[in-house]
Order: sequence, then structure tokens, then C-alpha cells
Amino acid sequence: MYIGIDLGTSGVKAVLVDAAQNVVASRTERLSVSRPHAGWSEQDPESWYEATLRALDALRADHPDAVSAVRGIGLSGQQHGAVLLDEAGGVLRPCILWNDTRAETECSLFEHRFPMCRQITGNIAMPGFTAPKILWVARHEPALFARTRHVVLPKAWLRFRMSGALIEDMSDASGSLWLDTGRRLWSDAALEATGLRLASMPRLVEGTDPAGHLSAELAARWGMKTPPVFAGGAGDNAAGAVGLGAIRTGDAFLSLGTSGVIWVTTDRFHPGGQHAIHAFCHAVPGQWHQMGVTLSAAASLAWWSRVTGLDEKSLLDELPDRPEKPSPVLFAPYLSGERTPHNDGTIRGGFVGLTQDTTRAEMTQAVLEGVAFSFRDALEGLAASGTRVTEADVIGGGSRAPLWTAILASVLNVTLHRLAHGEQGGAFGAARLARLAVTGEPVETVCTPPERVAAIAPDPGLIAPYGQAYARYRALYPALRSIPS
Repeated sequence: MYIGIDLGTSGVKAVLVDAAQNVVASRTERLSVSRPHAGWSEQDPESWYEATLRALDALRADHPDAVSAVRGIGLSGQQHGAVLLDEAGGVLRPCILWNDTRAETECSLFEHRFPMCRQITGNIAMPGFTAPKILWVARHEPALFARTRHVVLPKAWLRFRMSGALIEDMSDASGSLWLDTGRRLWSDAALEATGLRLASMPRLVEGTDPAGHLSAELAARWGMKTPPVFAGGAGDNAAGAVGLGAIRTGDAFLSLGTSGVIWVTTDRFHPGGQHAIHAFCHAVPGQWHQMGVTLSAAASLAWWSRVTGLDEKSLLDELPDRPEKPSPVLFAPYLSGERTPHNDGTIRGGFVGLTQDTTRAEMTQAVLEGVAFSFRDALEGLAASGTRVTEADVIGGGSRAPLWTAILASVLNVTLHRLAHGEQGGAFGAARLARLAVTGEPVETVCTPPERVAAIAPDPGLIAPYGQAYARYRALYPALRSIPS
């Protein structure tokens, strides 16, 4: 038996997985986010630990024999968060989360101090990454920064709290801007640019490697025969890829969740150029990945639902199952800024092309198409960096809407595959990593893909019309950017 723990922003999810890779049980405990100032987003790390205890306590109560037989634990985590520790390992301040935007100025400062940032890390400095956050602390909370001895990412802190081991995996470390991503080791120059040194950082391991043991106290609490091994684990997207079996070069998936992701597995370090494409290590040895991100995917439809007062199903029921033509209305889905390709946290969205005759259905379709166009922006960024996608699996809550996946296929001119069991998420991938850390099995033996149950091909009659609509959509960003805030 194996346990996977996914430390998300809104909750901690724990799954119990057997030797046949069946999810025996799962439990989610909610988390809250503190926003003391505009653009700030923080959490108390101790709340992660307490939520994890509650989740595993519940699994133990319902499945005592299975939990007692657990051999390994894998961790998946929200990326980029900054947890600062003092000499004794105590937390110095609330964790600054991935969606905190206070460090905009520090991004430029970091790249000025570390001119090789984009070549070595494979990424543009963004406020969401960890390194600019630490520069912000150094500039605005200098006394606290002076007491900082270690900086860890969220899941690494959770492992430390549960095992006493300061260890990080390659995929999560990639999102810090401190990793030499091609060489899979910490960059001294990147650390120096933020006033840190190698001794401040956790030991690096692959996601499939053993990475400490659960403390004897916690093992006894859950009736475990011997303290389970921790796996190195993974950042949340890499753990999701492991769960989907996206471990081979060229494997691609599109996640239509609250935010949106296009992922492509690569067999080498492949920096994304100037289009805000991320280049990270994979959680499995010898593999990397590229990733484009749109910040408001399914969140855009959820926003439109709140505005109209209708639930999402009712809005979609007003539309056909497949698109007949593009909506005459355009929607810019920049409700929370945009990541790929603009790297702009201040841009905001809107509708364009409204008339006296515009219907709610046309506006709903425009929302779906605007998100699809933002995915095409990411796809174009990947292509500009040399990575082309011709087919991809599609997951996430939005993938259950036939119209939306049909729109995406035609806008992207990519065949999309719906999966039989594509919603296991990062916790399931973490459990797979736990198994690999214990057994040493070949990665491809364990990380098999789920069954594909449907293929959604582009509509040949819509590829050109959507190409024309996308060209109009591309004009929205510079126009919105020119409007004074």
C-alpha cells in the first residue's frame, strides 16, 4: 500500500493506493488563504501539517489494516511558495504563495543581478516564482531575512515537518529560479543574487528517489508496521503528469481546470524563449518538460456563471454540443492577469463586439472561445520554441463539456483525447512516485497512461474561421494594455 499527499492551495488531498494501482480511499481537508494586502496571498505552513494529520487520521479510521501496511508516501505540492526557516527549523513568517504578486519589482532586480537567469533556469523571472519573493523579504523585512537559514518550498516543508529531512525534488525546485535546470543542481549564481548560499537549500533528489522516512511518532499514530519511506515527490503539474503516464518524450496533455496548462514532456532541457513558456525538470530521471499556462480557464466560465446568476450547466445547455461558427463576440480571459505569453499580472479582461442584438448564448460561447484562444497563445509559444503538438490528452473539469473540447480542438487544430480515468490528480501521481521509491521498478512499468475513450478531432470547416477569429483576438491584448489603469 502507498499514500499520495497533494498539498494544494485550497486543500490537502490524501489517497490510499494498493499494489494494483486502485485508489482504495481518499480524503480532502480544506485550507484557507490569507490576503492581508492587495496582491498578497499567504498561508500558515502549520495549517498544511494539521490538515495532513486530519486527512491521514480519517484514512486510518476507515481503513486501519490498509494504512498499517503502507510502505511509501509521496508528496505533490503547490509550487513556488517561500517558507523561511530559522536556525532551529522554525517558520519565520507565513508562506508567500505562488499566486502572490507583490514581487513585481524584484523580478527585474533578480534578472539584473543574474543576467543568465533565462538561459540557466529556462524561465523568465515572474512574481510567482520563489526567488523574487525572497528578494522582497530581504528589501522589506530585513531583520527577518537576517534570521533566515533555510528556504524551502511548500511540500519540502511538509516532508521536513513529518520526517525531519530537508530534501527537495527536481521538478519543484525548477519553479524556484534557483535551479540550473539543465544540470539538475542548485545554481550558486542564482542563490547569490538573492543573498543565499548552497547551505540554505534542501538536498536535491529525483522524484522517484527515497527521501527520508516518516517519523516514528507519526508512524505509531497511524498504526504503521514500519515508518514508510518518503519519495522525492513532485510539483503539482509534474505529479499530475506522472499520474497520467506522461513520461515519454512528446507526451502532451491539456488541463482545463481553474487555470489552464499545456504540458509537453521533453528528453532534454529546452528553454522557452521570450514567450513565458516554462522549462522545468520532470519528476522522473532524465526527463524535462515545457509548459504554457493561462491563468483563468474554467475560472472564466465560473465568473460568467456568477455574473449571470445561472449555473454553468444551464449556460452550456443554451448552446449546441458542437460549434457551428465562431461567436461574433470576443472575450479576453485576463480576469487575473495572464502568464503565457504576456507575463502580465496587471492586464484585465473584457468583452468586445457587443451590439443591441447580442445574446447571452453568444457571450457564453465567447467565454469558451476566449479561453481556447488563450490556450492557442500558449501553443504558439511552444511552437516558437521549437515544440509542436499534434495531439494531446485533455483533463480537468472543463473537459467534461463536449462543446468546449470541440472548440479547443478546432481552435488549436489538435486532436484531443478524453480519458477514462483522467481526474486522479497529483495525489495519485505522488503515490506512484512512492511506489517507485520503495520498489525501484522501471518508471514505465508503473506510470502507465489511462485508457483513451474518445478522440475529438478539429472540424475542417472551422479551422479557417477560428484562425480569423484568433487573429482578431490577438489584437485585444495591446488594445487593453494601452488603456490607463
